Amino acid sequence: MGSSKALLFFLSIVVSIAFSSGIQLILVNNCANSVWPGIMGSAGQPTPQYGGFQLAAAEEVVFDVPAGWSGRIWGRQGCCFDEHGKGTCETGDCGNGLRCGGAGGKPPATVVEMTFGTARSPLHYYDVSLVDGFNLPVAMSPVGGGIGCGVAGCEVDLNVCCPSRFEVRSADGKVVGCKSACLALQTDKYCCVGEYGSPSSCKPTLFSHLFKSICPRAYSFAYDDPSSLNKCRASRYLITFCPPTR
Repeated sequence: MGSSKALLFFLSIVVSIAFSSGIQLILVNNCANSVWPGIMGSAGQPTPQYGGFQLAAAEEVVFDVPAGWSGRIWGRQGCCFDEHGKGTCETGDCGNGLRCGGAGGKPPATVVEMTFGTARSPLHYYDVSLVDGFNLPVAMSPVGGGIGCGVAGCEVDLNVCCPSRFEVRSADGKVVGCKSACLALQTDKYCCVGEYGSPSSCKPTLFSHLFKSICPRAYSFAYDDPSSLNKCRASRYLITFCPPTR
């Protein structure tokens, strides 16, 4: 009996140490051009990497976030910054230049959302959301796998099949983003507010079905299928911009 208690105590110490060291995030750019990741911690949470940096093609950046951290990461494209970090981006711009410093990205943008657990509540939750629209493919997955751990992502370029009224174009006419139905149409029905502000009243629409059929592992609207939310206990996660299609 004493040995069992000692083993349980030892395991609790191991778990506590593992969670106190935080979670490692590995950001990889598999796109043909640079991506400028934006990072925003939730209220009361720190913002790693000053909230943004440049990630060249085929480059990766590794950093840690503390246990219990929650926030979002998105990719900015078509950015132009001077030597002081001042400038703007065609998509996902946060309005603060290179280092977003806690500011969010302007939609449309593909967003990776995550809430990491602690020693007391060890499950991690993460998803990829198209609720604010789409600008580039992205996926998040645990390194090494694990029981119940899945891949969240939209790995296909939705810009090539974006409805014309939802398109966002660059100065040279290229489609660089695809608005969500809420962002484009601005009605209660598509934004799941007002009389549509509950799971029972806000149902999938033609447009959310389109996004979901192409990217089944991403949230397509506010009350989408909860299976799009992943749960895991890994200590390292890979976030890939323009991931290889499966």
